[in-house]
Amino acid sequence: MERYEIIAPCHFGLEAVLKREITDLGYDVTDVEDGRVTFAGDAEAVCRVNVCSRTAERLLIKLGSFKAESFEELFQGTKALPLEKYIPRNGRFWVAKAASVKSALFSPSDIQSVMKKAMVDRLSEKYGIRQFPEDGDNYPIRVFIKKDIVSVGLDTSGDSLHKRGYRLLTSKAPLAENLAAALIMLSPWRGDRILVDPFCGSGTFPIEAALMAANIAPGVNRSFTAMKWEHIIPAQMWKDAKEEAKSLETPDIDCDIQGYDIDGAIVKAARENAQRAGVDKLIHFQQRSVEQLSHPKPYGFIITNPPYGERLEEKAALPALYNTIGERYRALKDWSMFLITSYEDAEKDIGRKADKNRKIYNGMLKTYYLQYMGAKPPRR
Repeated sequence: MERYEIIAPCHFGLEAVLKREITDLGYDVTDVEDGRVTFAGDAEAVCRVNVCSRTAERLLIKLGSFKAESFEELFQGTKALPLEKYIPRNGRFWVAKAASVKSALFSPSDIQSVMKKAMVDRLSEKYGIRQFPEDGDNYPIRVFIKKDIVSVGLDTSGDSLHKRGYRLLTSKAPLAENLAAALIMLSPWRGDRILVDPFCGSGTFPIEAALMAANIAPGVNRSFTAMKWEHIIPAQMWKDAKEEAKSLETPDIDCDIQGYDIDGAIVKAARENAQRAGVDKLIHFQQRSVEQLSHPKPYGFIITNPPYGERLEEKAALPALYNTIGERYRALKDWSMFLITSYEDAEKDIGRKADKNRKIYNGMLKTYYLQYMGAKPPRR
């Protein structure tokens, strides 16, 4: 079976989590750079990682890379790629996204336009036609230029992998599902430990935690663009990958995962999202304010995404809010707390410096992942 270089983009600052995930699935990571992990794999790897990865943004089959400091070099480099190996005569192909960092070529729309022309030129020569119907399956291309080195990938995922399919209803500032999963994976939390999110919003943290606890693959119930590329990936491989994932599920486990929010309508939406994810029986959602945060048992975890105060009128309330978070955390016996925020005075207002402070980009927003480590439970 043919081997590919497969590029998996992710959130900046979470490359190590994705690397571990890919390694655990049995694939060799060949390169790690800001916001992407590259690994070696075959068609089966494309299926399994798309279905099972909790932290990747998408998977790209690398078509090639080359240096380009001018649009002519970009045109010729693109034209030299073996596009006909992947894109059939009636395929619909386009450059879905272009990004450039520290490079001579920086206009995304111009990069996309030049590359599309080069792709048409290449495929015209190979297929002996000038007009392409483009009425077949989708073959989106993504390109990333860094220091004038162009990397071109064929997008196998389609919709971003953070779209699990369960979150139809969201709160005001939802956290992407793959980011939430990665943040949980950065903590020592496991399914047999207590987890409470006192700002649960649409339920992303509790739902992603429950999916992990029950070992439910995040992509098992969704489709992927490459599922229609049977000349590259046989349909049976997708079926096998999903059946393998389903065989490993443990949905009847016993969990203590809780989500609170002060907004009753949002709590209702969170319950509905959990139901769609198939984990509603593993989570207890409740309309409740952070002032009411308590739990009788020790060694639990708070993992949460509290308000950042991005709007000026909300900023004034942040010191008191984070002060309350600190008070309620200190009232819990031997608990750990992990929270993501862009609020720079969070540690001061919580009243304790975090044991670890990790910088993570939530989209274009710089955030801090504050990690407060509680005592470990005694060995059983």
